[in-house]
This record gives sequence, C-alpha cells and structure tokens, in this order.
Amino acid sequence: MLIDTNGLMVPGQHGIDVFDELRRLGYDEFLVPSAVKEEVEALKQKVRGKDRLALSIASGLLDRCSVIEAPGSADDVLIALGKRLEAPVFTNDVILRKRLKAEGVRSIFMRSRHKLEMD
Repeated sequence: MLIDTNGLMVPGQHGIDVFDELRRLGYDEFLVPSAVKEEVEALKQKVRGKDRLALSIASGLLDRCSVIEAPGSADDVLIALGKRLEAPVFTNDVILRKRLKAEGVRSIFMRSRHKLEMD
C-alpha cells in the first residue's frame, strides 16, 4: 500500500496510529515514493505551526516505510504506482482520491477522525 504526504501527516494532525489502522485493514507493507518524501521535506521549510509539527512527525514515520525511487509530481507518481502495483493509496486529499477513483485505484482515507476506511 502506498502513502502520500497527507496520509503521513494524519498522526500529527489527528493522533491516529495509522500503521495500526492500516494493519487492521490488512496491510503490513508501507511504500512511500521518493516524490512524496521530497514533498514532505520541501513543505517543512514552507509551513508553520501545527502543520510544521505534523510534517516533522511525518518525517519520522518515513523510517517505518520503504521509500521507492519514483521522481516526479507526487500525485502523478502515486496514481501510476497504484495502477502498476495494484495497490491502494492512503490519502485524505479529496482531489487525489477523485483522480485515483477515475483511474481505478482504490484509496484509504480517514473517517470520523479516529479510524481509516477503504473505498
């Protein structure tokens, strides 16, 4: 299963242990494209306050994921990898979720601010 920047920020923003929730849904391998890792690092330099803290937590969570080399636009890379690997993408980004659905890629998202759900 693939994770985007937005998904990596969920623990810092909402206190959800995303890895426990993803395991509950049946996933035990967590992949992050290098484009997402680069996006996390770039955003840490731009944002302030709670989002900056959430991104710092996200950086630490990258150690629990396998980073795969996939340069480019993070959203485009996630869609392409989701199709190629037949893997769902964990994101709370509504626009990305619509694009994933249009491409036949499943998504996992936060529901009710305390659990994850797959569509």
